[in-house]
Amino acid sequence: MNVAYHIPVMLHQSVDALCVKPNGVYADVTFGGGGHAREILNRLKNGRLIAFDRDADAGANRIEDKRFLLIQNNFRFLRGLLRNEGIAAVDGVLADLGVSSHQFDTGERGFSFRFDAPLDMRMNRGGALTAAQVVNTYPEMQLCSLLRTYGEVEQAPRATRLLVAAREREAITTIGGLKEALSPCLPKTMEHKYLAKVFQALRIAVNGEMNALEQLLAQALKVLKPGGRLVVITYHSLEDRMVKNFIRAGNTDGEIEKDMFGRAITPFTVVTKKAVAPDENEIRQNTRARSAKLRVAEKK
Repeated sequence: MNVAYHIPVMLHQSVDALCVKPNGVYADVTFGGGGHAREILNRLKNGRLIAFDRDADAGANRIEDKRFLLIQNNFRFLRGLLRNEGIAAVDGVLADLGVSSHQFDTGERGFSFRFDAPLDMRMNRGGALTAAQVVNTYPEMQLCSLLRTYGEVEQAPRATRLLVAAREREAITTIGGLKEALSPCLPKTMEHKYLAKVFQALRIAVNGEMNALEQLLAQALKVLKPGGRLVVITYHSLEDRMVKNFIRAGNTDGEIEKDMFGRAITPFTVVTKKAVAPDENEIRQNTRARSAKLRVAEKK
């Protein structure tokens, strides 16, 4: 496992939840440093593991194993990409959402306000849209909406007005420029928390994360075999709510449909009635695990 690249969160809890069959076929849709993937391979005999990651940097962690395949593409295309490999169905899907430690710690990627670097935030560096483009070109109402919706940013209208005023003077192209523009509304004792919400909102917008997650969940339902497990680790309330709704009702709205006899139509059996959180020992060893929530469902 490449510890320097990313420390896998809730490693054993999540892979245990997959109930890995020695001859099964599994999809790890967020390969990253390969920690979860290696643990899955440890439990396979003649099975297969198909991993996905849109970040080209993850390719350096590729596992040399005939049972393993890494596809460097967005997990939103899960079903089609599996079909390209002749795989119609899998026994389990694992997703560890969010940003890898490598992405946070590589300053020029622009994911962390600890660095003064270009405002980038692209998980796929071949993507066209950057955080700088969002900040400098989105209309004021659209920018305010994404700060409020994706980051739950306090005083989103004020923050937006500050950004618009700053970009009219000079384009905001760096993290330092963004922080300077927002400085009048940064709370003195909770500056990091406020910036984290702003960065989350921009990152989600740049990478289309919520739409990609919705597509992933819908396709996971289609590719899972009956009895197959869906295991998802989320890091903020928007993701967690979407996953919770989907495993409860089979859609992201959480509205349970009923048949003509009034019986609920639900495609999953919910395995985790409440989200599972990391224990205190793991959080001490890896502070980035503190907001993680694990949810598990089994396809009926």
